[in-house]
Parts: sequence; structure tokens; C-alpha cells
Amino acid sequence: MVDDSSGQPADPAEGLAGTPDGFERLWTPHRMVYIQGQDKPAGPQAELCPFCRAAAAADTDGLVVARGETVFALLNLYPYNSGHLMVVPVRHVSDALDLTEDEAAELSAMTRTAIGVLRDVMAPQGFNLGMNLGQVAGAGIAAHLHQHVVPRWTGDANFLPIVGRTKALPELLGDTRDRLAAAWPGR
Repeated sequence: MVDDSSGQPADPAEGLAGTPDGFERLWTPHRMVYIQGQDKPAGPQAELCPFCRAAAAADTDGLVVARGETVFALLNLYPYNSGHLMVVPVRHVSDALDLTEDEAAELSAMTRTAIGVLRDVMAPQGFNLGMNLGQVAGAGIAAHLHQHVVPRWTGDANFLPIVGRTKALPELLGDTRDRLAAAWPGR
């Protein structure tokens, strides 16, 4: 839209309620389903679990990057940063102490592999690793244990997530999944 008197673009909000504040808006409506709790199982039912559904889906549909015997790695649908992986047991289990020795060993080994692949593909300067066991500890999906592998870069924690509760991600999840899956050893 052009303002006829000046030849400059007209303000599309002109005449609407509110006072301009100088802020740009980055709208992320896709996160509303996460905020409202969609796909978060309320109990231990595996059929409601998004990790169990991802394990049963095709790799591209479930954002699965790699599969092992007892665990798999997939992208977080609501990532903290690009490349945010989670290493998850195939078996629906909520507590680290309930993992078998084989599951615990493979979860650790796949986490190490995830770090190596992320270093090769995305060149992060560091990582956050961790599990939140139980809802009170911050687990978004407490019914199914998962290990976060979050690549970090200098300057990736800026004002936007803190003030705007918004994260700007430079790459689509499907593209990230394809790049990481292609670099995963043995694929």
C-alpha cells in the first residue's frame, strides 16, 4: 500500500487501536499448540505419547535422525536452538533407574554420537545436555524419559527469548533432520 501524498509506503496499522512502540513483531503461532499442552500425555499411556508415536512413524514424519537397538535420536519439535536433538528409549519408560543396562549404555553412546554429528554438521561452540525427570523438574513430557542435546553458539541467547518468549530459528526442522541424518554414522 502506498500513501498517495508522499509516495512512501502507508502504515498498514494506521487508524487501528494502540500506540506504536517501535518494536518489530515476530509471530510464532505454531508454538501455541505447545503452550496449550497439545500432544503432552497426561499419564503413562504409551498410545498418547509423542515419543512412542515418533518411534512408530517414518523417520521424516517423526523427525527421527537415527535409530539404535533400544534408543533413537529425534529433533525436538519445539527446539531451544537449531539442531536440538533428544535421545529417547524406544521403550515407554519415565525414570532413568528403570532403564535396562543395554538401554542406559546405548542412550549414553547415542548422546555422544549426537554431539559428534552436531559438531560436524553445525559447528556449535558448546552444548547443553540433560534430562528433566518428573514434571516438577521441568519435564514437558514426564511419562517418557528423554535426554536433550542442545547445540550452543556465542550470542544465541539474546533478548528475544527472554523478553519476547520467542526463538528465531534459521532452518526448517525437516531440513535440519535431513542434514543430521545424512551425517549420522552407519546410515
